[in-house]
Amino acid sequence: MSTTNAPRLVVTAHGSADPRSASTARSIVECIRRLRPGVDARVAFCEQNAPNLRDVLATLGRRRAVVVPLLLADAYHARFDIPSMMAESGADAHRADVLGEDERLIHVLRQRLEQAGVSRLDSGVGVLVTAVGSSRPEANAATAAVARELTLMTRWAATTAFATGPNPTLAEAANLLRRRGAARLVIAPWFLAHGRITDRVATFARAQQIPMSAPLGAHRQVAETVLDRFDAAAAIRLAA
Repeated sequence: MSTTNAPRLVVTAHGSADPRSASTARSIVECIRRLRPGVDARVAFCEQNAPNLRDVLATLGRRRAVVVPLLLADAYHARFDIPSMMAESGADAHRADVLGEDERLIHVLRQRLEQAGVSRLDSGVGVLVTAVGSSRPEANAATAAVARELTLMTRWAATTAFATGPNPTLAEAANLLRRRGAARLVIAPWFLAHGRITDRVATFARAQQIPMSAPLGAHRQVAETVLDRFDAAAAIRLAA
């Protein structure tokens, strides 16, 4: 695909009152620009931060765009908020898939745990993969798969906990891992960035004296996953 005919890439995060969230989204877009200088990559938000998705799409005029949701779960924001804003903008835009449970992101999650001092060979470790819950059971089931994939090539036990919404809660998941024989627990946030929810998770971690690794952050493999979603969506547009 030539760069002159390529659609614009609009990386779209939900938005947060916590500035760390928007900063991470912008850093991911900067990483994308370094990885692929020929792509016109821009950042947008659904709410609370600027620029707003509608405004970014409005600046593109007749130019085609692919909107990549900077989201891990295929839930309400990806399925309703973003498509609605795209339709309202009137732009020639196509929505790509969410980042989801990509193996590259699970690799980053595993790497964050190792950076927090957790050895892959420690069979006494129980990992609480902690995510935002959804009212959509399919999204929660997909998130639960992350814990299973995380333990590949390690001796860890792992389970999923939801910081909001459905069960199991952090406390319930911690008890489950202890019953399974975990001697040491660690929390792995399945989040792209720190924010108010991860702060609540960190408060629980401190109270329970459970270590917590960093979110995925502006990692090169996060940017590569965004570009993969962009390429797939752009190819569908060309074939249509």
